[in-house]
Amino acid sequence: MVNIYKSILPLLVTGSINCFAQITLPVPVNLRETYTNGTRTINGAPGKNYWQNYAEYYIKINFNPQNRNLSGNVAIDYTNNSPDTLNQIDFKLYPNLYKKGAIRNMPVLPEDINDGVQIQQLSINKQPQNEKQWTIDGTNMTVKTPAIAPKQTIHFDISYAYNLNKTSHIRTGQVDSGAFFIAYFFPRIAVYDDIDGWNQQHYQGIQEFYNDFCHFTAEITVPGDYEVWATGNLKNANEVYNDKFAKRLNNAAESDTVTDIITAADIKAGDITSNKITNTWKFEADSVTDLAFAISNHYFWKSTSLVVDPKTGRRTRVDAVFNHDHKSYFEVINYARKTVEAMSYKFPKWPYPYPHETVFDGLDQMEYPMMVNDAPYEKTEDDIELTDHEIFHTMFPFYMGVNETKYAWMDEGWATVGEWVISSVIDPKITDLFAINNYEINAGTENDPPVMTLSTLQDGMAYQNNSYPKPALGYLYVKDMLGDTLFTKALHYYITQWHGKHPMPYDFFNCINTGSGINLNWFWKSWFFDNGVPDQAISKVSVLKKQYSVIITNIGTKPVPIDLTVYYNDGTTMLLHRSIACWKNGNKTATLNFTGQKAVQKLVLGTGYDADVDKDDNVWMAK
Repeated sequence: MVNIYKSILPLLVTGSINCFAQITLPVPVNLRETYTNGTRTINGAPGKNYWQNYAEYYIKINFNPQNRNLSGNVAIDYTNNSPDTLNQIDFKLYPNLYKKGAIRNMPVLPEDINDGVQIQQLSINKQPQNEKQWTIDGTNMTVKTPAIAPKQTIHFDISYAYNLNKTSHIRTGQVDSGAFFIAYFFPRIAVYDDIDGWNQQHYQGIQEFYNDFCHFTAEITVPGDYEVWATGNLKNANEVYNDKFAKRLNNAAESDTVTDIITAADIKAGDITSNKITNTWKFEADSVTDLAFAISNHYFWKSTSLVVDPKTGRRTRVDAVFNHDHKSYFEVINYARKTVEAMSYKFPKWPYPYPHETVFDGLDQMEYPMMVNDAPYEKTEDDIELTDHEIFHTMFPFYMGVNETKYAWMDEGWATVGEWVISSVIDPKITDLFAINNYEINAGTENDPPVMTLSTLQDGMAYQNNSYPKPALGYLYVKDMLGDTLFTKALHYYITQWHGKHPMPYDFFNCINTGSGINLNWFWKSWFFDNGVPDQAISKVSVLKKQYSVIITNIGTKPVPIDLTVYYNDGTTMLLHRSIACWKNGNKTATLNFTGQKAVQKLVLGTGYDADVDKDDNVWMAK
């Protein structure tokens, strides 16, 4: 989303946190234990003892758009792959964000405050339980269970209901009288991992999510005049759609051109779905962290597809589903398709991993597996930047299962740099500088802790800067320093090691070090761990005939690339560039030499992507 002993261990971590022996990164005690336990390794790869738990969800729900009541049953088979015997299972009840008395860090209107998720029945291994077996605290529910030994599976059946919010749209809720985006709508088992055990962080609104990779089967029953879009593959298109719409959908999945699946004429005719009273839509998704769905009885639907993996010929279908009153949304299908294409072939240059991506016209700026909930905008560049940002989240956190509750920068930072790169691919006129100015304004203040500060300890501008622009700049600077080929190799090493798993920050740092074969700890430490500001200056210019020598001083402690633009009197320019590697030895100055082919008017230090807290000393005027 766009809103850190055993006697030998200190020596192990200090000398070998990765395969290099220069600067080392400070590692919190609880994370060091993952190396001792063999679940993670100092080169960034999962350890021989790495594990994660797994569940299969079978969800059946009914949703009533008139009163927004959602009722359902969820059956869960949960397998304990950990080395621990579990005597309780922790669940997440995310809709309890709207429950009266819940602790929130985002505003909710009084009319949306409700009684939260009502657990009507809960069975363990087909044995009904009474309410004494579970405790609900905010968005967490703890259920006492019989002992679950390693490799054992336990079965849950839960009947539940709650009322969806009408306003106060925080990632989920009613969009208009005939459109709803519904997420986090079922009791789901929290992550139990090798770092924290049970993830017991409460969902309060700002900080986001952490879920296991699971298998989902969902049956969603809604009134007959509504269509449903969801995570996963629609398994019964021929049952819920009349023939011509099922055929259009099949054609779109094989076509490079845009297909109008639902138009104004179709909505007027009212013959889209097969049954007039209710329809049950069946979806299935494997190896995803969540399942969300959206419904509407009046939205247009444009669809297309493209080959995302030329080796296998595998295609991804891309959808835009929207209110016809939002005129800018008619082009979103093209932005979405170009984003999926750019991700597959340019950055991160990894075949798009899922069978479809649906952009739904909603009231937020939020990502879900195979779905995004995007508010409409009037400006083309805003639509492009929002579309590519949210779709880029497909890789982080959905393909790479990072804990975005604790480490928002491990997914939002990637979506931000993805937005910066891909927006200009979609429209070369765009220079996307999202959030960089906010960082420059706040850098070095009390509200500017290091990026590695846990996201759960931040809010406001600190959370925004440490989730979005600061890590994105860090990724961008490393990309520039390594060059596209080596950076892609290193990033692909990280993706290969950790897709479908739960990487922690040090897994990322060490994978990039290992994948590139270069020790980048000097940069990780200065940009992600240390306080300080980015601040460069033109400190001296020497001119001898046409030979210029320019000394750049790194006044701050956050290294950024050097970009020096030479402006000639005739209006032409020349750019001189040095990557952040020019600061890796701890030097405070760097010298750029060039020959002035024409009369020089001025020198200007920095581009929009070179963060700098004081730009008054970034200009030199020729006399």
